[in-house]
Amino acid sequence: MDNPTDANILRGMSFDSDITIVGGGLNGCALALALSSGGFTVSVIDSLPLDDLKAEFDGRSYALALASQRLLSAIGIWPALAENPQPILEIKVTDGRAGEGPSPFWMHFDHAEIEEGPMGFMVEDRHLRRAFLEAIERDPAITHLTPKTVVAQKIERGAAIVELSDGGTVTSRLIVGCDGRRSGTAERAGIGRSFKDYGQTALVAAIGHEKDHGGIAHQFFMPAGPLAILPLTGNRCSIVWAEEHGRAAELAAMNDDDFIAALNPAFGDFLGALNVAGARFSYPLNLTEAESLVAERLALVGDAAHGIHPIAGQGLNQGLRDAAALAEVLVDAMRRGEDIGAPDVLDRYAQWRRFDAKTLALATDMFNKLFSNDNPVLRLGRDLGMGVVNAMPGLRRSFIREAAGLTGDLPRLLKGRAL
Repeated sequence: MDNPTDANILRGMSFDSDITIVGGGLNGCALALALSSGGFTVSVIDSLPLDDLKAEFDGRSYALALASQRLLSAIGIWPALAENPQPILEIKVTDGRAGEGPSPFWMHFDHAEIEEGPMGFMVEDRHLRRAFLEAIERDPAITHLTPKTVVAQKIERGAAIVELSDGGTVTSRLIVGCDGRRSGTAERAGIGRSFKDYGQTALVAAIGHEKDHGGIAHQFFMPAGPLAILPLTGNRCSIVWAEEHGRAAELAAMNDDDFIAALNPAFGDFLGALNVAGARFSYPLNLTEAESLVAERLALVGDAAHGIHPIAGQGLNQGLRDAAALAEVLVDAMRRGEDIGAPDVLDRYAQWRRFDAKTLALATDMFNKLFSNDNPVLRLGRDLGMGVVNAMPGLRRSFIREAAGLTGDLPRLLKGRAL
């Protein structure tokens, strides 16, 4: 607050909720449930209708780090997923060319090297989003406004006001943008963003196979981009295949049989015969970072704050870490009697997340540069580097803990503790 008069005005105002979240995706839902568990009332503005949920498998899945699974447990989501998640027990990282097999140097990470359990879990979108929405609909502290979009926002007399596409308004103490890489919330607040096109498109599909995957995730680096093979329940896996835009467009236009024929040289035969087991998707790969995580009575979370390359499978995990940190900052501020939209409160969130988010963005950018090429000098250097990491148990264990999301200054929710 600038002065006591502002504080008095804020106390005398009428609010629809304490916090408005723009965006009803996974990060927005997780944040809403976390804030509700800490005592806040929340409005979630979601552009998707509730009947958009599909019961059948469509191929979309997420890699959740162990720390993210702990967050879902702490906010009551994990039990609703029952037997749907697939534990990630091992990760194998290799380098090579399609059709030639992997390099003799690799990195192999096994969950048995840490005490906490699986490094993470693969969860299908249809199960995770449904669990979130059902929890939100049951929560009396959360108002879910759908299908609606925000067309304008303003800060007036210490309150944050959003105007909806149907002419309605929602007034709160704080706006949180969870509305993706093209965040309208950030744009309306005058927050600029950097953008870098990687020249790659990600092809995403569910693949059925003959043999058991054993809960092993594979990352195969090829000159045009990486191929991630991620285990799902049953004899299925999810692939994220990065290719140059032109080649990706050709692959996306193929029928399923031709797509599998094109995939086979890169995938290999270690899981037997392959088939397409769900819908196929594609999206361009880029790096985008907001110039600031906060503005006046506003914070950004997830891709709205920083969208990264999927090379390390950390996109959703980073958003959930944002949500956990912001929720903790706001709940602690409320309990101290502070104005949750005050600049010094929001700066605590920005300072907490700025270094970690920037480090991850730089790391994924560097890995993509280092591995998405066929330079023989770089190839030799990275292969030797992987061999060194694989031969050093202490270093290998550090990589495993990093992949599981167990390093750094973790918010309470990522430790599985309630707010």
